[in-house]
Amino acid sequence: MNSLKSGDLSILDLIGRDAELFQGDVSTHEDELRKTIQSSSFLVLGAAGSIGQAVTKEIFKRNPRRLHAVDISENNLVELVRDIRSGYGYIDGEFKTFALDIGSWEYEAFIAADGKYDYVLNLSALKHVRSEKDIYTLMRMIEVNVFNTDKTLQQSIASGVKKYFCVSTDKAANPVNMMGASKRIMEMFLMRRSTDIKISTARFANVAFSDGSLLHGFNQRLLKMQPIVAPNDVKRYFVTPKESGELCLMSCIFGDNLDVFFPKLSEVLHLISFSDIAVKYLASRGYKAYECSSEDEARARMSELPQKGMWPCLFTPSDTTGEKDFEEFFTESENLDMERFENLGIIKNEYAPDLNKLSHFENRIDKMRAKGSWTKEELVELFQHMIPEFGHKETGKYLDSKM
Repeated sequence: MNSLKSGDLSILDLIGRDAELFQGDVSTHEDELRKTIQSSSFLVLGAAGSIGQAVTKEIFKRNPRRLHAVDISENNLVELVRDIRSGYGYIDGEFKTFALDIGSWEYEAFIAADGKYDYVLNLSALKHVRSEKDIYTLMRMIEVNVFNTDKTLQQSIASGVKKYFCVSTDKAANPVNMMGASKRIMEMFLMRRSTDIKISTARFANVAFSDGSLLHGFNQRLLKMQPIVAPNDVKRYFVTPKESGELCLMSCIFGDNLDVFFPKLSEVLHLISFSDIAVKYLASRGYKAYECSSEDEARARMSELPQKGMWPCLFTPSDTTGEKDFEEFFTESENLDMERFENLGIIKNEYAPDLNKLSHFENRIDKMRAKGSWTKEELVELFQHMIPEFGHKETGKYLDSKM
């Protein structure tokens, strides 16, 4: 069996699909994609994350004139280069990687020295719901998801970039957690700059086996001979890593100003629970899932069950903060174009930023920074001011307190 991190055909089996979602749309527009990419220069930010790597590879294999990849993770950038060289080889144009923090002065010097790109794609983000577990990580999430985005957007405007793409999340639609709300606020900040540069984005389903995800954790648990734990009451939509790259690229190249692309996924055909995936995953590795009643039992039975062809699992209901009951890519108030593409939907936004709200948000965060202290209650209140419908779900329990 191929690696579950990169073998998309194997991933399709596990997430309950038998075909790639965007294959038809990409094939229909392949000539235009190649023509545009071959004549253009690209900067990919957050290029070494799971989605960033997928996007970078989709651009690379179409022979861009110039492709620069930036990420804070030096090790993941090295793996990205090894993956590209091993899988695709070389291009006629320039391909370089830079291990830089977007928030640093070194990155500002890098942009000041050149910064001349046709397309900037920002895939950098704190993406975990669990990032609201403490106020310091939560504030960094705001810095990365909102303010670094606005900073790189302003730099792109100053450098004459043709198009700016930024990744959002399905959790930005009617958000119930701080991560989703931070991405919704990011979308509001994007709108403010849209009179000065063309912007598009994408709301995502879960990227199966992406770094740090629960499904990626299945790989780690088998590697480390540890039990598998998953919620049995949470169903989610999934796309493969390759599909995540295609979704971003299609939005970047073909999206009109303020368009938000999303996958057309069927509730009947495509929703699947984490526990169901765990059972399929273990079967693909030659094991039968053995359901335990507690963490202690699951850990204790690791010494005996694998030799009998079984793997200890703990499947329980979800009770942690910020877990959304269901997933949605758009709200009832948003205008949709469901006709342009076969399996890509588009939210058609109109320019309508609330500049007073955006200024209020910036001022409040500035005061918290200057004071050097803040509370989660203050941040939740601020988010609710920005998004009146924000229904934050606080249970007092977080994923870090579970196995």
